[in-house]
Amino acid sequence: MVFLGLFVILAIVLFAPFLIKKVEEELELFLFIMGSIAVTITSQWSVSLVEEALIEPIKITLAVFIAGFLFRFLQKRIAQNVNKIKEAIGIKLFAFLVIVALGFLSSVITAIIAALVLVEIIACLKLDRKNEVFLVILACFSIGLGAALTPIGEPLSTIAIAKLKGVPYQAGFFFLFRHLWLYVIPGVIAFGILGFIIMPEKSQGSSGLNADIKEGVKDIFLRTGKVYLFIMALIFLGKGFKPIIDMYISKMPYQGLYWLNMISAIVDNATLTAAEIGPGMNILQIKSTLMGLLVAGGMLIPGNIPNIISAGKLKIKSTEWAKFGAPLGLAAMVIYFFVLIVIR
Repeated sequence: MVFLGLFVILAIVLFAPFLIKKVEEELELFLFIMGSIAVTITSQWSVSLVEEALIEPIKITLAVFIAGFLFRFLQKRIAQNVNKIKEAIGIKLFAFLVIVALGFLSSVITAIIAALVLVEIIACLKLDRKNEVFLVILACFSIGLGAALTPIGEPLSTIAIAKLKGVPYQAGFFFLFRHLWLYVIPGVIAFGILGFIIMPEKSQGSSGLNADIKEGVKDIFLRTGKVYLFIMALIFLGKGFKPIIDMYISKMPYQGLYWLNMISAIVDNATLTAAEIGPGMNILQIKSTLMGLLVAGGMLIPGNIPNIISAGKLKIKSTEWAKFGAPLGLAAMVIYFFVLIVIR
């Protein structure tokens, strides 16, 4: 009965955000409730779990809070200098630098703030809509990869570290960097090179995408609170799903785990991390799971936080994203699969 209940909860977590608009709007609270129910039916409530849920979100929450005020302070300067820099170095090199810089910086300023910076840059550019959409998608793939290198970069990495911090891995701040840098860094640079190749030589003279992202203090506090609740919810979900992880997921071969996580194209990859990652997995299983989540997460808008923020603020349609993001993500999945086989 316990396993049946957990699979029902898992199904609700995966599909409710797509079927019920209110759930999508209040995703953090919804996941918190589902996580609490999962912990309850598996009888895993404890003082240590509550302490973990209260303490683990603090680092990424502080990073989001501080970076949010920094972005608010620099927002006007970014807007004023985007086109000056673009004209000075050319569109192609500008695109390369935006993609690569935001990819690497996202592990420090968080994927959320990196996405807001991206939106500000795109809103100031004067390219046609198609090329701006291309640039946004490439940058979001890069941000999604780069943010995973530290536990303050994005919820996926925060949850992965939280779930692996005990024996046998004793995961610390640089655990993911040590195990993923060989895959992530070349990937970020490759997306930058692709942006250099795709972008036109000259500006088209009109802006294709526009956004109003004036950052108020209230917005910063609200976003920070949502991130804290989101991470807390994922910790409860991860604990609640532990029996499923131990019984089924930890026994899957790394190749299966990698391709299974193509589902992160439609389900937020941090939620899947909470449901899948556990200390009973070997390091190759962990790397394959995370890389599958990170790469597929860029294919469609719901896959990760940078996609959701960028598409929402720039009003990019799901069909526009899928037209370029899905084939690009599938190609990247195939390439990384062979890389994982060779570099284990």
